[in-house]
Amino acid sequence: MKKSIAFFDLDGTITTKDTLLEFIRYCKGNFLFYWGFLLNSPFLVAYKLRIISNQAAKEKMLRYYFKEMPVEQFNEHCDRFARNVLPRLIRSAAQAEIDKLKQNGFTIVIVSASPENWIKDWARNHSLQVIATRLTLANGKITGMIAGKNCHGEEKVRRIKEEFMLADYAEIYAYGDSKADLPMLGLAQKKHYKPFTK
Repeated sequence: MKKSIAFFDLDGTITTKDTLLEFIRYCKGNFLFYWGFLLNSPFLVAYKLRIISNQAAKEKMLRYYFKEMPVEQFNEHCDRFARNVLPRLIRSAAQAEIDKLKQNGFTIVIVSASPENWIKDWARNHSLQVIATRLTLANGKITGMIAGKNCHGEEKVRRIKEEFMLADYAEIYAYGDSKADLPMLGLAQKKHYKPFTK
């Protein structure tokens, strides 16, 4: 018997806000959060103008805020964020859809450009699988660099196909809220674009 699977983008689809930005704010506080964005505004403008890539902009911010932080400390921040903040960001309609699909026997996979560090424990507690951006370490510390490619756009498709044999699934659903999710939505028979924002 063939199985069913659903792929969900996280930021803006399941959540009401970008979890990377909320994680930085949670760790650093409002003053350092906004000060860092002010100092790095040329790079953010360059990203908006498509002069630099999404990955380059994200790595710049991760390096600024977290470079040289011991991974144990970083992951402690991630665990607290996942426990105390992330549940408040979840859209009720998205949670209801996930619960319904789980009851119908779907495998649910979160596919996110955000780092896996603050997603995986929350997902595990809800019996969800995770494909997300991975961060590199050096001497037990965060480098601020991404391992491989940012899990964004076509990289979401590549990572999904690396993890799953899609031909084994009779039903494939996908949920996203941005142009970067369109390649992932292209894998599905049932595509849901901005389904929980109405």
